[in-house]
Amino acid sequence: MKSKTQRLLAIRRIIDREAVSNQEELLSRLKQEGFEVTQATLSRDLKFLEAGKVPDKEKGYIYMLPGGKQDKERSVSMGNFPLNGFISIEFTRDMAVVKTHPGYAGSIASAIDELNSYEIMGTIAGDDTILLIPRDDVGKEDIKNTLAVLFPVEQL
Repeated sequence: MKSKTQRLLAIRRIIDREAVSNQEELLSRLKQEGFEVTQATLSRDLKFLEAGKVPDKEKGYIYMLPGGKQDKERSVSMGNFPLNGFISIEFTRDMAVVKTHPGYAGSIASAIDELNSYEIMGTIAGDDTILLIPRDDVGKEDIKNTLAVLFPVEQL
């Protein structure tokens, strides 16, 4: 049996990658990924994720999540300062450590927090190091995919 966290991550991934216009369509996609979910559970999940509908030229209205792909693209368009201070990321069990140039950690941690992604619970920043705390059942690849909107993929 898959966990609630895995289901929520699947919903985020589906909504970020596809134009989903209704709950029946989302239930079908979840079933394809191995999740047996009722409409009531899906409604609660969408409310928990703060999903909303936005206009779409092809489908009328589609689901969008705060901190989702479309939202992230808007926030990243501000330019890449101070994100050019990023050096590396290393993972250990349930957490990650991000190395930055001196003085950049606070600004980069703030940019990560502003993504408002489900995968990352929060950050703690020093001068040149950030402790990144993911949610339960969130893997290394989920974190990398989330951070890919801020940093070049080859650096992750």
